[in-house]
Amino acid sequence: MKQGEKGFTLIELIVAITIMALASVAAGAGIFQIFRNIERNNDHMTAVLQVANAGYRISRDAQMAENVTTGLTLPEFLALGWTEQNTGDVYQVTYTLENMPEGGLKKLLRNQSVNASANTTTLVAQYIDSNAGKSSCNLTSGILTLTVTATVREGARIESETRTYKIVPRPG
Repeated sequence: MKQGEKGFTLIELIVAITIMALASVAAGAGIFQIFRNIERNNDHMTAVLQVANAGYRISRDAQMAENVTTGLTLPEFLALGWTEQNTGDVYQVTYTLENMPEGGLKKLLRNQSVNASANTTTLVAQYIDSNAGKSSCNLTSGILTLTVTATVREGARIESETRTYKIVPRPG
């Protein structure tokens, strides 16, 4: 710019606009990546919490159980039974896997009856993947081995978590 002239030249404006456009594109890409990572982390945490809920609830019941039945036909997943020592109440708990709208995934339900009275059903976990033995339970040498896999699908993105629990039921 010559001395005494006011304003910017066309070249200066084009350079300034180009720099602003590049900075905006870089900032937009960074923000997009942050949102994508947040969604991925949320889906993974959902899978982790579902596996933890299933493991906690089944472990709690299995540690009280005197009778453990595995190898059941779906939708039944695991059957447990015990007698409460203080009251003499007889508990029967059956875990079942029921279909969810998300292709192939199941929800884990806990059905409980006390003294053969009416059942109460509780939702324990969702997004349980029972395909190809990803979620299973086996009783071997007095130890219940429980493997639980939860898979959260959001479009093409899949987040999954698998944990294996080894539980010693109460001696019968």
